[in-house]
Amino acid sequence: MSKGFSHCLQIFPTPDLHKTGAFYETLGFRAVYYLESSEPHVCLYRDAIEIVLTKSMNDTVIPNRVNHGYGYDAYFIAEEQRELEQEFMNLGIPIVRSLATTDYDNNEFVFEDVDGRWIAVGNKN
Repeated sequence: MSKGFSHCLQIFPTPDLHKTGAFYETLGFRAVYYLESSEPHVCLYRDAIEIVLTKSMNDTVIPNRVNHGYGYDAYFIAEEQRELEQEFMNLGIPIVRSLATTDYDNNEFVFEDVDGRWIAVGNKN
């Protein structure tokens, strides 16, 4: 039995669970709404990625790059970045950094979600 980590689940607080959920459904995520639970949330699933949206008491999301001066809000590992970037562009999703090799030798692109988060999609070369 392995003693190491196997997966990571991303949690995104958001002021509007429906708006954010609908955005990720546009990206091909399947949404399961748990709005009647004691802690309302939405689970989003696509491939091996899972995101949990939680209800924020704040009116807006402050992305890491704004709050801390730099940084992404999530990093999704993917093998076919070029195809995903094209898929997102075809959907009209804002691409804030086009596919390129980074100084840390990842091939990645970055998109912006409906709440202003920057999400990188990449992998090691």
